[in-house]
Amino acid sequence: MATAIDSTLYKLNWSEKKFDTEVVVDNNKMTSPTHKVDCYKNHIALEVEWNNKDPFFDRDLNNFRLLFDLRTVSVGVIITRSDEFQGLKKAFSANTTHWGQLVPRIEGGGGGGCPILAFGIRLNLLTNDTTGEPKSLVSADVLEDVAQENE
Repeated sequence: MATAIDSTLYKLNWSEKKFDTEVVVDNNKMTSPTHKVDCYKNHIALEVEWNNKDPFFDRDLNNFRLLFDLRTVSVGVIITRSDEFQGLKKAFSANTTHWGQLVPRIEGGGGGGCPILAFGIRLNLLTNDTTGEPKSLVSADVLEDVAQENE
């Protein structure tokens, strides 16, 4: 799922982005590495967490907080799966990334002052209810419009 979303956005000139950051105290420089952002464009950082271990949310939110404080990111976006996927047999474990684990982290201030836009993709968005065939998951146009407005 992450590959499908990322590759669609890369075609629209979003890119994976690593930031080189450092802290300087009394002329002493200390590197402060950040995690690469899955997709970045016009100060929007987007992460897709579909089936990772739940600490990835903490990493992403902390990264958004730091990059927002450094005025490099204006908004952080996280796309994950809704809790209804938890009911699928053997598909996803309880300790992998999903909506129910993300919301308390956001409400608890995990992103600091960074505005967070979160999407919990529902199961019915992935299949056509009448044919069972996969549907397009996310309209890249929505994210592209936000990026264009942020230029």
